[in-house]
Amino acid sequence: MRKRTAHRWQLTLIMIAGVFVAVGSFWLVQVVNQAGQEAQVDKFREEPDYIIDRFSMVRMNKQGQPAYIISGDKLTHRPVDDSSVIDKPFVHGLSTDQPPMNIHAQTAYVDQGNTRVKLSGNVDVVRPATKQAQELRLKTSTLTVYPDEERMETDASVEMLAGRSTATGTGMKANNATRQIELGGRGTITMPPRAAH
Repeated sequence: MRKRTAHRWQLTLIMIAGVFVAVGSFWLVQVVNQAGQEAQVDKFREEPDYIIDRFSMVRMNKQGQPAYIISGDKLTHRPVDDSSVIDKPFVHGLSTDQPPMNIHAQTAYVDQGNTRVKLSGNVDVVRPATKQAQELRLKTSTLTVYPDEERMETDASVEMLAGRSTATGTGMKANNATRQIELGGRGTITMPPRAAH
């Protein structure tokens, strides 16, 4: 009788140990699978969720009126930080208060809820001539634009042409709403001779 009871206890202990091993193995497999799935999700989070070729979009202002148009050869959106990269961007301002501003570049990085555009590569900014002002043109290698605030800035070298006058500097802050431009660093200004009376 004692042999049978001892045998049952041994068998019960072996079965309990087997159950623990099985449960532990199942738990370990689940942990490994979950880690693998999370790694896959993280891997895909870095991938773009959409790409648009030859696109154009209109951004509205707070009053519901068109503020500016952004177009380009290709837009690539990344969901991980809700940012976009644009190849060959073109920004056209639609302000009714000030002359429109046109900006070309090689690439643009759009972030902060579409309120900041970082342009790079042969950045060319043109404000067409009006009855009140001459054409204004800015050339630089990089430029950060805040379209909603109608301002832009750079730490790079800048060449500015206003009519037949030119100015250069390192660093610039410009506000299209107030029509103020501030060039930084040591620069030069070249003005054409005054016309003879």
